[in-house]
Amino acid sequence: MKFNISSPLQFTLGGQFESIHPWTHAKRIIDTYELMIGKKETLYMQQEDQRHEVNPGDIMLLEPYRLHEGYDECCPGIAFDWLHFRSEHEVELVDEETILREIAVIPSSPDSHSSPKIGFIYIPLFFSPPIIDRVNIQFRQLMHVANSPEYNAYAAHYLLTSLLIEVSEQALQHAKGIHRGGKADNQISNIMEWTRVHATGKLSAHDVAQHFNYNRDYLSRFFKQNTGINLQEYIHHQKLLKAKELLSRSHLTVQQISHEVGIPDEKYFMKLFKMYEGITATEFRRAYYQTFMNKE
Repeated sequence: MKFNISSPLQFTLGGQFESIHPWTHAKRIIDTYELMIGKKETLYMQQEDQRHEVNPGDIMLLEPYRLHEGYDECCPGIAFDWLHFRSEHEVELVDEETILREIAVIPSSPDSHSSPKIGFIYIPLFFSPPIIDRVNIQFRQLMHVANSPEYNAYAAHYLLTSLLIEVSEQALQHAKGIHRGGKADNQISNIMEWTRVHATGKLSAHDVAQHFNYNRDYLSRFFKQNTGINLQEYIHHQKLLKAKELLSRSHLTVQQISHEVGIPDEKYFMKLFKMYEGITATEFRRAYYQTFMNKE
């Protein structure tokens, strides 16, 4: 779905669903878009004749005025995040070839490796973001604002739009990577994905180089030339990304989270967090704690 973001999308409602009993989503038609983010177990969801299994880390976008329902019973423990929103502008359904053609003619920012600066975002009807932690953190921030006593609708609208921009960016990068397919691009993509998966262990740039049979110094130069950051920074970034999700969602102590992300020295972890994020881990946790939960 192609959304115009010259003005922010309109957040209406959101929360976290969880059921301790077997559960099936009701049949309904709503007048808003709904984004569902799988957290635990599998959500069996159908829109018209399209069925999807929404597993942890998957997202599904439901369209307004179209019939959707659960097509099978979900296991006890089923959990997912959800949010409803509207657009002030006309929304288009476009295919992947159209998207790639549209963004190809717009130059990227000269000082960034991000996607082109355009006034539209592209949200897949079903997608597994490669870095779901980023989406989860932004969802948590949105829920905190939306459920705060000093609720500001405009803040929620902009946070929602930022979250959807993140989903769009990951979807576009994924689509471009599949179609580009150069040897260097594929190798960097493999290195980044392997590193992301293993970053919460006791991982170093030397470990990555050894796994891919590279000299460490050569790999560091190659990685920076293609991504704009060095490999060790990328490892730190992935560790802190997971740490921020745990800080916003779990009751683990900072020391426990430090160990969870593969940094056994709690003081070093706190130093890294403050250096990269500008605030302490405890300050980050205190900033986003409000939420809304439902079981129906």
